[in-house]
Amino acid sequence: MLLRLLALILLGGLGCSQAEADLNGAKLYARNCAACHGEKGTGGIGIPLALPSFQASISDDYLRKTIHLGRPGRVMPTFSSLKEDEIDAIVGYVRSWNSGRAVTYSDKPVQGNPTHGKQLFQKYCVACHGVNGEGAKGTGVTFSRPRDLPIMAPALHNPGFLAAAPDAMIKATLMKGREGTPMVSFLKQGLKEKDIDDIVSYVRSFEKQPLAGSAQVLQAENPVIVRDSPYDLKTTVENVKTAVTTHNFFYGRVQTLEYGLTKPETENPKQVIVYFCNISLLNQALAIDPRVGMFLPCRITILEKPDGKVQVMSVNPKVLSRLFNNSELNELCEQMKQNYTAIMEESTL
Repeated sequence: MLLRLLALILLGGLGCSQAEADLNGAKLYARNCAACHGEKGTGGIGIPLALPSFQASISDDYLRKTIHLGRPGRVMPTFSSLKEDEIDAIVGYVRSWNSGRAVTYSDKPVQGNPTHGKQLFQKYCVACHGVNGEGAKGTGVTFSRPRDLPIMAPALHNPGFLAAAPDAMIKATLMKGREGTPMVSFLKQGLKEKDIDDIVSYVRSFEKQPLAGSAQVLQAENPVIVRDSPYDLKTTVENVKTAVTTHNFFYGRVQTLEYGLTKPETENPKQVIVYFCNISLLNQALAIDPRVGMFLPCRITILEKPDGKVQVMSVNPKVLSRLFNNSELNELCEQMKQNYTAIMEESTL
């Protein structure tokens, strides 16, 4: 209450009303969060933040740390560029959807037997959270996950989660469950409080284990793959079209780099893009992360420089894994990089 009074005094002294402060939080949320979590927190790629059982089980500190640290490899990015007062404003806006009081948790570690906790985890938790706590697959409420699941099980073996969630919060979630999600109360499943302490201790032990695969994001050596062509522009384009088909893609079309950006008569004919696709690969990519559709179909750019030399280039697909912060894209992006490189090298031999 004292903090709220101080805040009101400061806001008044600065000539800013509480409504204006809330509006700032709404704007910050709309700019940074709504695309994934929904305009009103109903979910999407991200979890439904407005879900009453979620709001009732997490602290403001958990929200702050989650925004600041993100979830490496699990789509939720880090917002380390946001200032503390901006994060506080977002948290305040998110809390405006909930009429209840925010819960607080002790930072005191839960004492349990992690060895027994691992046995219980394997029996009760792996179906949703994965064998090693890597989390469920998919990116939220999209066709990349079963429609009968209202929420994706989070990755517990993740440095962002472990830094944000105190033992007491994990324990409370296990004991009470979360209504409206597959997370049930383990007390109602027949476990005793001591058993739950053991599971919490095992989850906390993830901090001492090697980073989970689901928390790893590929680092691209270079964001662009470039090869010099010994051929003229026309020959290089035909070579790329041929190489595309020999690598199980179908050729789509060739258009200038400036197509649609300027008048047709002013387009530069010495800068072109070859589009190609593999339907099976396309479906696989969209099922992992629908946002990949922004970069499809596949494309390779061919440029003739002023000195007459020709270059072939494309984006390094491994950048997508890092850009989308989605470890599930790692294998696919590595495969796509190899495909792009092989096509470009074959066309410039």
